[in-house]
Amino acid sequence: MLDSLFKGLFDSSAAAHISITDFLLCIGASLALGLIMAFAYMYRTRYTKSFVVTLAVLPAVVCVVIMMVNGNIGAGVAVAGAFSLVRFRSAPGTAKEICALFLAMGAGLIAGMGYLGFACLFTVIMCGAFMLFNRFDFGTKKNAAKYKTLNVTIPENLNYSDVFDDIFSEYTSAYELERVKTTNMGSMFRLTYSISLSDPKKEKEMIDKIRCRNGNLEISVSQQENSTAEL
Repeated sequence: MLDSLFKGLFDSSAAAHISITDFLLCIGASLALGLIMAFAYMYRTRYTKSFVVTLAVLPAVVCVVIMMVNGNIGAGVAVAGAFSLVRFRSAPGTAKEICALFLAMGAGLIAGMGYLGFACLFTVIMCGAFMLFNRFDFGTKKNAAKYKTLNVTIPENLNYSDVFDDIFSEYTSAYELERVKTTNMGSMFRLTYSISLSDPKKEKEMIDKIRCRNGNLEISVSQQENSTAEL
């Protein structure tokens, strides 16, 4: 019984075509697996309606493509074309979204080959892992409050190369001047620093000292963004 569950519907060499029953069975299973993946993605994750609908339908689309070329030399080209669907969005997606798309296409590919048992097992395992990682916030930066991007405006009579070195030495464990930009018709400089605070609770105290140094001109502090673009 267990062996028959994971046997491919199209394993028989005598099968010259796909019956309508097998076709509907694979499509129905793919849609069900897509819904499971969509619900798993929605768990503790920000999402849009268009994305979760696409995630629910995508396994069925890939399943049909694979079924139509099953047993042919063109199967390799079809697989490559199916996985190129990851570029269906006009805007670049996050790594989590692209991972979800690959999981959906993987389930559709397995179902399209006729291995419905393996497709279900794959979906359950991967969705369980996906939800588990989201539940425990796997990969979250626990010390993200330490890393800041600091923008400071100073008058042109100050030497920007070392104007705040003594303050940064007191309140940060590391700092780097990332960018210098002239502003206000060249009469001021806008400095951008990447800093790591020694104690995040002393951030206001550091800003107050910088205000005294730059003549109470504009200062802004924001969370430090990852400079590497997401997938």
